[in-house]
Amino acid sequence: MTDLIEREVPDEQLQAIARLVQLVDTLRLHCPWDRKQTVASLTPHLIEECHEFADAVAKKDNENTCEEIGDLLMGAFMVARVAQDDDSFSIVEVCDNVCEKLIRRHPHVYGETEVADDGEVLKNWEQIKKQEKVDKGEEKSALSGVPSSLPALLRAYRVGQKASNSGFDWPDLQGPTAKVEEEWAELQEAIAGGDKQRISDEMGDMLFALTNMARKLKIEPEMALRGTVERFTSRFNHVEQQLGDKLGSATLEEMDALWDEAKSKE
Repeated sequence: MTDLIEREVPDEQLQAIARLVQLVDTLRLHCPWDRKQTVASLTPHLIEECHEFADAVAKKDNENTCEEIGDLLMGAFMVARVAQDDDSFSIVEVCDNVCEKLIRRHPHVYGETEVADDGEVLKNWEQIKKQEKVDKGEEKSALSGVPSSLPALLRAYRVGQKASNSGFDWPDLQGPTAKVEEEWAELQEAIAGGDKQRISDEMGDMLFALTNMARKLKIEPEMALRGTVERFTSRFNHVEQQLGDKLGSATLEEMDALWDEAKSKE
């Protein structure tokens, strides 16, 4: 096993975590709203906090990112506290389980396995994860473990990653680039034909191809698109503010000029 020098956890970190655990316990015992919660009722709140965290990251708002990751931590601790009340599991089991899993899936750190780069790390991770599922008698597909409830763009990215880790991928950027061009031609053909279902199918293929291209470029498409939407929103807000009540009657040329003005100020 690799010799490791483990960093001692500073007292201030231990105290901060202990304070949060104690606060969650107090809320669970004394707050009427927290007392009535279940793991199921807390799930939508946790999902919402994940989206708020992602929004803060996309906006590069460090202060808000810090706040949102705190909300996520609190939510996770509360779920564990509620589960403990139900005799399902405890925060100790949660921490022990994830530590054991991380050690098991990092044999290049805690074992003798050697890796050349982060790509090999991901491949090993997926292979170990797949074997864990086999040992548990769960689904054996290399694509299992990607939640169907994920936003479609993120799900497409993760499915592409998992397929790649199984060796089903182009060797370089040329492959997905050619695929994007192929899907673009098929989409144009479908639009010309006017078949709505085929247009929808080809649009989906086009988006999936772009997602794979982003993956090859090591760009998270979900975050890239979030950034674009934020920039669009900021520029459009500038157009709205400048035109005021004239927004609905302004020409496209007028709006484009204000758009370019907003863009130049970024």
